Amino acid sequence: MADFYRRVLSALTSARIPFLVGGAFAHACHTGIRRATKDLDLFIRRADYERIARVALHHGWQADLVYPHWLAKIRSGPQFIDLIFNSGNGLAPVDKHWFHANSRTDILDVRVRIANVEDVLLSKAFLMERERFDGGDVVHLLQTHAERIDWERLLARFGPHWRVLLVHLILYGYIYPGERHRIPGWAMRRLTAHLSDEIRDPPTSIEHVCRGTFLSREQYLYDIEQLGYRDARLARAGSMTKREVAEWTQAIPAEHVGHGSPNT
Repeated sequence: MADFYRRVLSALTSARIPFLVGGAFAHACHTGIRRATKDLDLFIRRADYERIARVALHHGWQADLVYPHWLAKIRSGPQFIDLIFNSGNGLAPVDKHWFHANSRTDILDVRVRIANVEDVLLSKAFLMERERFDGGDVVHLLQTHAERIDWERLLARFGPHWRVLLVHLILYGYIYPGERHRIPGWAMRRLTAHLSDEIRDPPTSIEHVCRGTFLSREQYLYDIEQLGYRDARLARAGSMTKREVAEWTQAIPAEHVGHGSPNT
């Protein structure tokens, strides 16, 4: 497996195709927490997938666009590498902003760039499935890098989904009560000010939409299918198409028996 990873990393590097290492490797680089992993996650831009597929074909590997809205794979027999160009909920597309001031390290003797803390945190913050919750990873990223995070950038990355970030910051303060001061006071004040504004000036019209599908593709289907809520992934300028939502929902049983990953 290590040899396959090494050959893919070398091939993409030689082809000068930009990619960032994510997943367990990036988490280990950022936090020092190492854990066994069955695959390698690479963040890529969607526009680069066809080039990567040609490189894979040249080397005798198979490239599959598994979920067109966020995930492809490079395979060699039972071995595979995940190519991630968005989050499973469609909210975090990999764009040029991901490829900025990335740290570099050697993985399997190949010099590679690592996804930045802010982007890794964003990709993990929405993962709240029944079978997988990445809140612990988010908290450990905060615990390791609180003073070095680009907080303006992080808040901008969450944008209208600032409540999700606030939830993780509140959990951080609960988990490490003696380290709450490490989260910049101005960032907490800005987020709680948003909350205060909403309490003081509630909306005049209630939008019957469920954003739970941004957090879990399965646990809020009841709200959509039985309670009549609109799926936030489709509402207004949604992050996904109806077909993408249907394919992502249809794959749930297969994911439960270990054929994939719910997100990054």
